[in-house]
Amino acid sequence: MNYILLVIGFVLLIKGADYFVEGASIIAEKFKIPPLIIGLTIVAFGTSAPEAAVSITSSLKGSNDIAIGNAVGSNIFNLLLVVGIAALICPLHVKKSIILKEFPFCILSAFVLMILSQDIMFQGIGSNYLSRADGFMLIVLFGIYVYYLIELAVTGRSDESNESENVSDTKLKNGFLITLAVVGGMAAIVGGGQLVVNAASNIAISWGMSESLVGLTIVAIGTSLPELVTSIIAARKGKSDIALGNVIGSNIFNVFLVLGLSALICNMAVSAAVLFDMVLLLIFSILAYIFSITKKQIGRIEGGILSALYIAYMVFIIIRS
Repeated sequence: MNYILLVIGFVLLIKGADYFVEGASIIAEKFKIPPLIIGLTIVAFGTSAPEAAVSITSSLKGSNDIAIGNAVGSNIFNLLLVVGIAALICPLHVKKSIILKEFPFCILSAFVLMILSQDIMFQGIGSNYLSRADGFMLIVLFGIYVYYLIELAVTGRSDESNESENVSDTKLKNGFLITLAVVGGMAAIVGGGQLVVNAASNIAISWGMSESLVGLTIVAIGTSLPELVTSIIAARKGKSDIALGNVIGSNIFNVFLVLGLSALICNMAVSAAVLFDMVLLLIFSILAYIFSITKKQIGRIEGGILSALYIAYMVFIIIRS
């Protein structure tokens, strides 16, 4: 039965992402909103729903390592494997605004998270943790980010008519069908991701894998499947803005809002292993940024390097566990 559920989950993920990306693209065109904004907001926030659910629920239960590790691990997955595979399928063209504004903001989120977690180094106390004050600071930064997106959407509307496709070329013309595609597609993505995570976890445990190892690998990857499938579908459709915007927006969302809310719920201790992963997240963020500015695109070679780095990272955490 788990194998059947696994197949159903993947079908829901793929078809849901297909309709979700198409519906989101049409909304961007109809309201003259740059596709990048759609990728940074609706698509990014929607595909981050599993991470938000896992981290906030874990924080409520006092499972700090799961709450923080899930968000940090998902961000590493997004930068290395999601961007890597999307670039292998189709080189991702990087717009000037992504290079100058969005990507640096993504790097800033990783840097701020690492600094806020270094209490032993900067405050001389006995352990590292994200306090409620840290959580409030992350929420404030998220508010600044949202304000920037609103300003970007308003100033970018006039230019969108030259970049968008013709609405008449799509099979979704009715407003209700477009809304259904977005809402239904998102529901299918989240539901399919849950099916894949649960089924794959049950299968892995039946094969003798420990629950801790399953959590570090299958569950962490499973909560990021929406980003992976959505960005792959977007790349195949030639929508680099949505593919990249999805990753950048999701990473910012995971740090500033998801971890911000989690820290507001209760102080979260940061283990040495998770702190090291935060350092890796910052390094990987800078590396992906360097790749994006070299030729103003992330090509197949860079995509292969990022994907290989994620495989190496997975081997590392399996050995570490």
